[in-house]
Amino acid sequence: MILKLLAQNRFPAIWLPSKELLDLRALLLHRHQWVRMRVRMQNALQAIALANGLRRGPALWSYDGQAKIAFLPLLPHAAYRRSALQSMYKNMQSEIENLTRRVAEQAGNRCGARLLMTHPGVGPVTALATEVFLGDPQRFTDSKTLASYVGIIPREYSSGEHQRLGGVTKQGSPLLRFLWGEAGAHAARRDPELKRFYRRKLVQKGLGKARVAVARKLGIRLWIMLRDEIDYQEFCRRGQIQQKTVRPVVGMPETGNGAKSHRQSDEATRLPES
Repeated sequence: MILKLLAQNRFPAIWLPSKELLDLRALLLHRHQWVRMRVRMQNALQAIALANGLRRGPALWSYDGQAKIAFLPLLPHAAYRRSALQSMYKNMQSEIENLTRRVAEQAGNRCGARLLMTHPGVGPVTALATEVFLGDPQRFTDSKTLASYVGIIPREYSSGEHQRLGGVTKQGSPLLRFLWGEAGAHAARRDPELKRFYRRKLVQKGLGKARVAVARKLGIRLWIMLRDEIDYQEFCRRGQIQQKTVRPVVGMPETGNGAKSHRQSDEATRLPES
């Protein structure tokens, strides 16, 4: 079969990222690793502060908060550990800021990332990661293909006529899923449509599934913006036009074959999930 496909020039092509995209992926992964190490340092310093009665919350990472940790009366070994953690935290903070500036510079130089940053809640890191990890947006036929590629569709354990769904597959890029989840939480506060969608899913499915649903919806939005090369304003304008197109005529009852044909026409004209 493989020989026949090769002879007939029908062998399916596989998309491979270019060296430039691989280099940008390395930059994003390197920054993400430093951020994870900084979180571990923060957790250790916060444990020291809480054990000694210092409760500052987010203010613990300010200049005043770090000074209060430095002046805590500790035994010699604990004091040495505190000093080492604070020194490493300071170095990591400066290195992460440097990497963030490099990511922002690369995102500003790419047209697709600039378009994605017009969406509320999407910053340079998420925009660049979406463009770099998705690659050519035209290779995805629909939103379901995109969600399957990223790994935010449920697993299926079906037998015969019984369909059972599990958790998300997580088969794609873990970094891209993480960034879409973080950006989705911010976008749900600023975008009215995403806010309504998140509140509805929160009541129906609970917190965890609602966050995954918002992340998936945001990722599909970003893919559509990349595919059509449009910004957030144009995306919203097309959505408003689509809503007016699929809205049923007031006063016309939908019964029988007429209702069925009307629903079929709506499905035929509906854009991919956005």
